[in-house]
Amino acid sequence: MNRKYFGTDGIRGRVGVAPMTPEFALKLGWAAGRVLAQQSNAKVVIGKDTRRSGYVFESAIEAGLASAGVDVDLLGPLPTPGVAYLTRALRAHAGVVISASHNPHHDNGVKFFGADGGKLSDAIELQIEAMLDQPMQCVAPEALGTVRRVSDATGRYIEFCKSTFAERNLHGIKLVVDCANGAAYKTAPSVFEELGASVEVIGARPNGLNINEGCGSTHLDALKAAVRKHKADLGIALDGDADRCLMVDASGQEIDGDQILYIIASARLDDGGLQGPVVGTLMSNLGLEKAIRALGLGFERAGVGDRYVMEMLRAKAGVLGGETSGHTICLDKTTTGDGLVTALQVLSALKRSGHSLAHLAARMHRYPQLLINIPVKGKAKPILELEAVRAAEQQSLQRLGTSGRVLLRASGTEPLIRVMVEAEDEQQTRYEAEFLAECVRAAAV
Repeated sequence: MNRKYFGTDGIRGRVGVAPMTPEFALKLGWAAGRVLAQQSNAKVVIGKDTRRSGYVFESAIEAGLASAGVDVDLLGPLPTPGVAYLTRALRAHAGVVISASHNPHHDNGVKFFGADGGKLSDAIELQIEAMLDQPMQCVAPEALGTVRRVSDATGRYIEFCKSTFAERNLHGIKLVVDCANGAAYKTAPSVFEELGASVEVIGARPNGLNINEGCGSTHLDALKAAVRKHKADLGIALDGDADRCLMVDASGQEIDGDQILYIIASARLDDGGLQGPVVGTLMSNLGLEKAIRALGLGFERAGVGDRYVMEMLRAKAGVLGGETSGHTICLDKTTTGDGLVTALQVLSALKRSGHSLAHLAARMHRYPQLLINIPVKGKAKPILELEAVRAAEQQSLQRLGTSGRVLLRASGTEPLIRVMVEAEDEQQTRYEAEFLAECVRAAAV
């Protein structure tokens, strides 16, 4: 399916460079409005993270939607999953999020949710793309959309997050929460404090330019230091739009998305069962797959990206999936990846088991993994089809047997071939990764 603007997670790019310009945002709002205005009394909610450029794109998209005759509810800074929730709660026809997730402040993006709080369908995205090629025309003055600001958006989302935590109290638990100077800087501390936890907060002073800067789920050093300094039970790291969550145990050891997914799956099983298989991605650690299967559960691998995890969950009637990066989806709790809901599910497992985060994470053995990125000229995929590369891959697989895994893939965003190897033995992991990388380099010349 050829797309001109939409990627796997909306539209994203550097601010001021096509397509992330104010002019394009205006036209995008209008195009989306024209598609949605086919439904009577159409309404769209708009949320954003804390990037300075969010003001520009919010105003432009709002104007485009209103010029197409669509009413707009402005939610202000709010986590991406909060926008998904309020799209449903406010009975909107769609939700718009202005965010570039874990990227630096100079990037921004736009993604859409449907009325059900899930990602907008491919069919509607294609309709919006087609409308973008049409000349922009404003509706009559009396048909213009109205705009209002939703003053209680943050409070509504906080209450929703708390409702997903069955225990309803975190008394006796000390947390450090890193908000990445992003969209959760108000909601995250409130959720955990209102549930009774003792909370130290870092990364909660956004200035429009410091989102994800040395903080959040992509930079864990500050969180590790804070957990040790405050002698906390654990640390929680969100990204800029708070749809991802990584954690740190009491000693400062990182707990990644694979371990988080295992902890939640194990807890769901202890609570009486889990619908469907657990879904990871091609990059999920082999240790996760083996640990999930050891629980007696099915495990499936989707393509890299939460969109593909969601598609496989629906296809396989599952409810739990995620990525190593911390994008975890609990469809029995919400409709999309949600960093706060994810953290609460792990905290629920801790409360019910009486064990520490380190203890629960240790039940999943992480295989040593090495990823080597190899720059290539031109298209990467044809190189992977070369006989020499395929033969080298088969040699590595034969040497590893059932004790390891190999993945060669072309990057979807850069002229790179990614070589990933996992094995029980770290030395063998390095040997096979370097062997394959050298074969790919030779073939790429």
